[in-house]
Amino acid sequence: MSSRDSVIVKNPNILSGTPVFRGSRVPLQLLFDSLERGHTLEEFLEGYPTVSR
Repeated sequence: MSSRDSVIVKNPNILSGTPVFRGSRVPLQLLFDSLERGHTLEEFLEGYPTVSR
């Protein structure tokens, strides 16, 4: 998989290089934190409509 195909991007101009979901400013860590708190993937996706499967 090339970096163009990745759903996660790191760009120094977006949140200082924090890994985010492509096409959004939603950090990947937010997904991990949400799941750790017991939320489902569906709940996460509902809360962040710019992130898709």
